[in-house]
Amino acid sequence: MSSSAPKPRLRDAERTRRELLDVAGEVFAEHGYSGARVDEIAARTRTTKRMIYYYFGGKDQLYSAVLERAYRGIRQEEARIDVAGLDPLAALREIAVATFDHHVEHAEFIRLVMIENIHGAQFLKQIESLRELGQPAVDALDVILTRGREMGEIRDGFDAVDVHMLISAYCVFQVANQHTFGHLFHRDLLSPDALTHSRAMLPDIVENWVAIR
Repeated sequence: MSSSAPKPRLRDAERTRRELLDVAGEVFAEHGYSGARVDEIAARTRTTKRMIYYYFGGKDQLYSAVLERAYRGIRQEEARIDVAGLDPLAALREIAVATFDHHVEHAEFIRLVMIENIHGAQFLKQIESLRELGQPAVDALDVILTRGREMGEIRDGFDAVDVHMLISAYCVFQVANQHTFGHLFHRDLLSPDALTHSRAMLPDIVENWVAIR
């Protein structure tokens, strides 16, 4: 009996930590690092500041944990994309669409990225694992580009990071600029029709840019 007793407590601890990260992600995305208050996070989770400090050590560590989980989320999504059986151009289209969907469905991630850029990636630079975490995504693109060039489908003149940046820039714009762009050009970027249109455009843009014509 005693050997199995700690398991429920372990699950409770994991659930509590996950819930704290969920709410902290919302609060940091809404108010930024400077504006976010641990008191508000505690109130929303019906816990105490002491409990938050117990799990994370402090506001800095909590924010870093939120950032790391947000970046892991997109990297895990990228890793789940099965492009092994697709030809290179179809594989790039699949990656573009999957990335678009993830960014639209995780607007908090975009806001956190914007906050980090405002602060010069101050906290991001302290999370060494994130640099290694992003490498598989670039490596996968590199494999696709190499195969596409060998098959005579993809041109030279750019690398995997360029393609990653192109896809990311398009996806981030949809969320990051929705209010300013929407006001200036009277277009709701996140309306169902606009999302369907933009989602169809992105793989076309990627393919037309990389393909030999």
